[in-house]
Amino acid sequence: MASNDTIPTSGSLKQVYATSSPFEQKIGYYRAVRHGQQIFVSGTTAVDPTSPSDAPQILFPGDARQQTCVALRECIRAVQALGGQGAENVVRVRMFVSRHEDCVAVGEGFTEVLGHGSQPGVGAAATMVVINGFVDEKMLVEVEVDAILEN
Repeated sequence: MASNDTIPTSGSLKQVYATSSPFEQKIGYYRAVRHGQQIFVSGTTAVDPTSPSDAPQILFPGDARQQTCVALRECIRAVQALGGQGAENVVRVRMFVSRHEDCVAVGEGFTEVLGHGSQPGVGAAATMVVINGFVDEKMLVEVEVDAILEN
């Protein structure tokens, strides 16, 4: 179950958003943090949020496009949970891909969910990097999102 808490830090308010992700619970981080008008969404993968922390399950094994869509939609839910409208608030996306051959599929997933042609007002600066791997070999992609809220 997701939660949305406000905690004070250095005289300002920082809002945090947590989900039932087994990795958030196991490692102890928040899915997203809002500070002022900025929202920073942690690296997000296609982990089944109902799976136990000692045995996290990956959704859509072998399908980088679907894993990208799942992860980006989870990021958008986090932005909305912290006061954003959704995809239109996203300004930057970082995509980490474990296999070079999945870059096209990851790009297709990005285009579907956040590509500037997907809907009016949507689009973001984006970076895609091929890395050596993730904590679970079934993870093919991990995405981070930054969003800015309108005044």
